Amino acid sequence: MGDMGRRGAVALGITGLVAPLTLALGTTPAQAASCTTSTGPYQKQVEKFLGRPVDGRQSAADCTAIKAFQTKHGITPNIGYAGPITWGVMDLMLKQKAVGDKPNKNGTCPVNKGRIACVNLTLQLSWIQDGDKLVYGPVPVRTGRDGYETRTGLKKIYWRHIDHVSSIYDVPMPYSQFFDGGQAFHSAGVSMWNPPGSHGCVNMTKTAAKKYWSLLKKGDDVYVYGRKPGT
Repeated sequence: MGDMGRRGAVALGITGLVAPLTLALGTTPAQAASCTTSTGPYQKQVEKFLGRPVDGRQSAADCTAIKAFQTKHGITPNIGYAGPITWGVMDLMLKQKAVGDKPNKNGTCPVNKGRIACVNLTLQLSWIQDGDKLVYGPVPVRTGRDGYETRTGLKKIYWRHIDHVSSIYDVPMPYSQFFDGGQAFHSAGVSMWNPPGSHGCVNMTKTAAKKYWSLLKKGDDVYVYGRKPGT
């Protein structure tokens, strides 16, 4: 990939991370569930994240904003309570954004393999690098939940199927690229911050999954490391 292509791919990947973080602050039509009047243990942190007045006391406006965030990302119950799950999602978003364009700053993902897809389970981020050059990303991903953890280690993409449907869960898995048994990169129609996580696959937005499909091929390396929060 030329310098212009590489810079374009990197910019697109970073935009793929920052844009969802910006959209996460938007509003979503409220559902029928009532709003709680209770102040949560993470009230101040959640208020600050959402740009609300930081007073540590629940208000009707606070609840509406928190509930919209919960509804957008599939956090239940979505009653506007500033609890540990809601704050955990927000805290992860902040940590992801702080990575910027240096996802492999510590050199954990191998730089001696050429083209490789990296997955940081701890930060729920993935990117593609070639040596020490960032090719695409980082982008937020949704990996395996507790009991269905995405397995760590060095793998290789061994099968690609653009229109795959899971034979276990009977759900579409577009742009599937399998690297460890039934675990694969693929797009998913849920928020990348939707808890508790996947059944082991590395879920991606459609945009990211399509880009991975175009940049990777059978035989390319995949390196998965870290530990997903809550597993």
